[in-house]
Amino acid sequence: MNININSVHFRADEKLETFIQEKINKLEQFFDGILSSEVILKVENVNGKENKIAEIKMKVPGDDLFVKKQASTFEDATDQAVSALRKQLFKYKEKHIKG
Repeated sequence: MNININSVHFRADEKLETFIQEKINKLEQFFDGILSSEVILKVENVNGKENKIAEIKMKVPGDDLFVKKQASTFEDATDQAVSALRKQLFKYKEKHIKG
């Protein structure tokens, strides 16, 4: 699966990018038809504590799944986003794949 990671107004380090790729790749065990994923990382309202945002757009056959989560770290935001995507993938699978 192709995973594209974009960080807005900062440079994500290799450790963070590897973490995100590993988390998203694990979703393939629930549904192997994922075409690609785009991750956008941004910092919002620099004064706030929970200011890290992870947006993930995942392309699956005939549809796009999208989730946006905000937390105090990019890792937490990514964990929450991947968890939400897992639920969306289960619903997508139930709706579109018979049997």
